[in-house]
Amino acid sequence: MSEVTSAFTERRTMLTLRESFPAACESLKPFFDPANSWGGAANHHHDHLALMALREQFPHFSAQESYIVIATVKRLHATGAGFNTL
Repeated sequence: MSEVTSAFTERRTMLTLRESFPAACESLKPFFDPANSWGGAANHHHDHLALMALREQFPHFSAQESYIVIATVKRLHATGAGFNTL
């Protein structure tokens, strides 16, 4: 039987974003939940509010990281996957 080596090379990038991602997704849930509709407007009209909330709660995110999180949350809701996959 061969011995498993304990040497592991991390190939993923943006590790701090990966650590904060579940909490960031949870904080953005109300902005993209199809059940929520503020003032009769579709949820895509509230992207800027989601960005402001994200920047307030996670000031260490760069602009690119903020965009990645918001785009991913939108995609999760658009596909109907929601947050059960996290």
